Amino acid sequence: MTERPYVLLSCAASIDGYIDDATAERLLLSNDEDFDRVDEVRAGCDAILVGANTIRRDNPRLLVRTEERRKARVARGLPESPIKVTFTARGDLDPGAKFFTAGGVEKIVYCSSSAVASCRERLGDVATVVDAGDPVDLNTMLADLADRGVQRLMVEGGGTVHTQFLTAGLADELQLVIAPFFVGDSAAPRFVGSGQFPHHPGNRMTLKEARPIGDVILARYLLTSS
Repeated sequence: MTERPYVLLSCAASIDGYIDDATAERLLLSNDEDFDRVDEVRAGCDAILVGANTIRRDNPRLLVRTEERRKARVARGLPESPIKVTFTARGDLDPGAKFFTAGGVEKIVYCSSSAVASCRERLGDVATVVDAGDPVDLNTMLADLADRGVQRLMVEGGGTVHTQFLTAGLADELQLVIAPFFVGDSAAPRFVGSGQFPHHPGNRMTLKEARPIGDVILARYLLTSS
């Protein structure tokens, strides 16, 4: 098996499995206490990954928010926030997105071979663009991250990305937060889409932790024996 980082998937979803609604505004599924927990998890990782659609839709900064945690990372010889990572088939991302402009940390874009040249022309001044095959191969991407010293990767979505990692058997841990409400709109994005998942009724995940955090519930599942 190719050496790769420990992959931790992090997601918040409604009771009926949606990670957003169908409006233009971002739906807040969690609460302040859980946002702080996620910040702590981020601070303990070497890199954070989101899909290109998440950058386009949510325009996330993906930085460690708490000053104390940033200082603690620097004291350990690390940058204030983890490396920011995304992957894209077309490479048509906005270089002015907060993913690229917020924080003085390394940004890496894994791109399909056919779009590498145009992606480097568009994003080469704000990120390292890496050829990851055509289509983008997750194993190639993870092996490259391992070569760059990434030992712990946090994957924050969206749904297509979570589906890809889970169906490929490339996730070690899932941290799923359940919000106490329904979305009830089939046009809204879900936690995962259709696919052949290694974990099914005959191969259940291992529940590591379950606890309430204010009005939400955190469930931590282990997916591998690593």
